[in-house]
Amino acid sequence: MFAHKKLSAWQGSMEIAVMIYRITSVFPKSELFGLSSQIRRSAGSIPANISEGAARGTPKEFIRFLRIASGSLSELDTHIDLAFRLNYIDKDSFYDLQEKTRKISAQISGLIKSIEQKSKPGQSSPSNDFQK
Repeated sequence: MFAHKKLSAWQGSMEIAVMIYRITSVFPKSELFGLSSQIRRSAGSIPANISEGAARGTPKEFIRFLRIASGSLSELDTHIDLAFRLNYIDKDSFYDLQEKTRKISAQISGLIKSIEQKSKPGQSSPSNDFQK
């Protein structure tokens, strides 16, 4: 089992999820079951998929869930952009979230590459590198 809470991508995505919950708490009530719900779901999906993949125990499955997390991050990026265009998110929060999503994206990509490299025949086992 991989130690997901030690991963920078998981830690950063949890930070983004908390930010999103705080930001969406002031969205118009008409968005409660619309954009607010979608943006929260995509934000929470990122660390959830990282942790689920880590718990699967095989590099192949971990990578699969990291790719799902990456897709959720891309979805979140689109929702953030839409919320900003609708003036639901202020400029500073928007740019902060944009920077954080870029950073998490790079971390997830790097983690995938690292696991792929370590999973090649003749390489050390990735599970040894990500254990608790």
